[in-house]
Amino acid sequence: MKERMRELVDKLNKYAHEYYVLDNPTVSDKEYDKLYDELLSLEKATGEVLYDSPTKRVGGEPISAFKKHKHIERLYSLDKATTEEQIYAFDKRINKSDENLTYTVEYKFDGLTICLTYDQGRFVCATTRGNGVEGEDVTAQVLTIKSFPLSISYKGKIEVQGEAIMRLSVLEEYNKTAVEPLKNARNAVAGAIRNLDPKVTEKRRAEIMFYNVNYMDTNTLKSQVECVEFLKKEGFKVHPFLRVCNGISDVMSAIKEIENSRKILDILTDGAVVKLNDFSLREKLGYTDKFPRWAIAYKFEAEEVTTILKNVIWQVGRTGKLTPLGILEPTELAGATVKKATLNNYGDLTRKGVMVGARVLVRRSNEVIPEILGTTEVFPNCLEVKKPQICPYCLSDLVEVGANLFCPNKQCRPRVIANLTNFASKNGMNIEGFSEKTAGLLFDKFGVKSFSDLYRLNREDVRNLEGYKDAKTDNLFSAIEQSKSVLFSNFIFALGIDNVGKKTARDLAKEYKTLNALLTASKESLLAIDDVGEIVADCVFKYFNDTEMVDEINRLLDLGVEIIYENSNFGQGVFGGEKVVLTGTLFEFKRDDAAKIIESLGGEVQTGVSKKTTMVIAGESAGSKLDKAKALGIKIIDEETFKSLIKT
Repeated sequence: MKERMRELVDKLNKYAHEYYVLDNPTVSDKEYDKLYDELLSLEKATGEVLYDSPTKRVGGEPISAFKKHKHIERLYSLDKATTEEQIYAFDKRINKSDENLTYTVEYKFDGLTICLTYDQGRFVCATTRGNGVEGEDVTAQVLTIKSFPLSISYKGKIEVQGEAIMRLSVLEEYNKTAVEPLKNARNAVAGAIRNLDPKVTEKRRAEIMFYNVNYMDTNTLKSQVECVEFLKKEGFKVHPFLRVCNGISDVMSAIKEIENSRKILDILTDGAVVKLNDFSLREKLGYTDKFPRWAIAYKFEAEEVTTILKNVIWQVGRTGKLTPLGILEPTELAGATVKKATLNNYGDLTRKGVMVGARVLVRRSNEVIPEILGTTEVFPNCLEVKKPQICPYCLSDLVEVGANLFCPNKQCRPRVIANLTNFASKNGMNIEGFSEKTAGLLFDKFGVKSFSDLYRLNREDVRNLEGYKDAKTDNLFSAIEQSKSVLFSNFIFALGIDNVGKKTARDLAKEYKTLNALLTASKESLLAIDDVGEIVADCVFKYFNDTEMVDEINRLLDLGVEIIYENSNFGQGVFGGEKVVLTGTLFEFKRDDAAKIIESLGGEVQTGVSKKTTMVIAGESAGSKLDKAKALGIKIIDEETFKSLIKT
């Protein structure tokens, strides 16, 4: 029985390594699950669990507190550079012979540093960096992550270092069904690892990218390149980007390569790490009190800055949720002047100690809306932010649901405007030229509150509005008329169902094919759709079982809205049966337009590469999705081939 357990553990760990580290699975989920269930049964029967059993990776019960752990060797942070001149100065400091030294350049991931300890080839514990000397033991949390091995061939004592990350695509998927959406990938993974409940870590699907051996009791590694190869050989997940540079000019070229590619990377990055490749030269250079002399982090434009919070105002969104918005003392951040920053809800605001007049830390990452991360300084004249009791726009009594406040009034001005704008958007009814400003004007002047009101507008009334002369009025009414012919998926998106984005709208359209089928869909059938969870299914089911919503849909149909059921071509055409992922920059097509062409020619467009994907269309600067497609052996075509296919 124990021999069979050993055999199963070895097989399952091999399959997990292929899936989570190499992105190259060799068995189906069904085969893996069958072996896993057999192992569970044997463990239950024998009362024994092998030290490297994959069953240990399931999130266990919450722990009461984090224990402290002292690292074998200190984990140093890196000195920083923000200009090309500082990189050249770094080279000059350590390059006494004025020869071209060999450096390595890697991505600097923006996550949470993790250190893993192994002894006798067995995983012992996982810790955070902490102050570099002592960190927190997060073994229970890290065990839920599958991108590292529980056993290795090296039998001495060793510490390996990596960065825990949450992929941006995973964050996006998580937020689709999250009760409380997460704002950014860095905070999401830090919150996952430093959470007392390992089940929270497991749900956020964190990964660890490894890049360093911090300690090795019989160190035979001679360079960073050997270090990375050792990590790969032992089964640790390592990002494929590693540039070996002959001289500092090559280093700057590699840094610029990272700067150009990082915006399409599926992982949050904030710079590049430059290291001297030769370990013997590293040893001669040694360390300062804070940093290794042989490495430096090149940081891209500042993404965090402190400034004074002047005020907090409350915005009401499409669902009625109130979101606090911080009004800031204007400051330069990531190449832009920032005057406003978001907070998630009142609980988030109080947890971060936000007060009017205080100095706050603001982050702007990957060109998203800036967010207040916390408070850095409080002054005697700072004012507490009061929890609102009534809606600031319509004065309705607010409703508190969990950590969020909601205005229950569906006719509240900002709710109506947001819904009308979403309805008219490109992914919805595609009313060209219709903006939030247009929605506000029509609400104020004509009381336009429902979608159907747009199709009952009087042309002469609109023409009399200030700024609406003949041409502008004609354009608006022409766009409204053209919008009456709408794809089924766009129509679903336009309705503004809670938690239903454009992908879910497409999935619903493909599954139910007609409006009548969707209107009568059961919650059980909704849950059977891939990527539709309990929350989304509940929102869709409630929407189509709300008499008021169904009446509004019927009014739209009575006013001439005609739904085009695009699924009639599915499986037919040049992309018939293909599951296609678009990645990189296409020069002659917008991403949404290319997706519609593929679907019109029988294909299905996916957001991420998986073993179910059959084709990837790779544009300029395609990143991790292209790498994964190559690893999985998926068919890859370029934009020129795509153009030739759609012309046939």
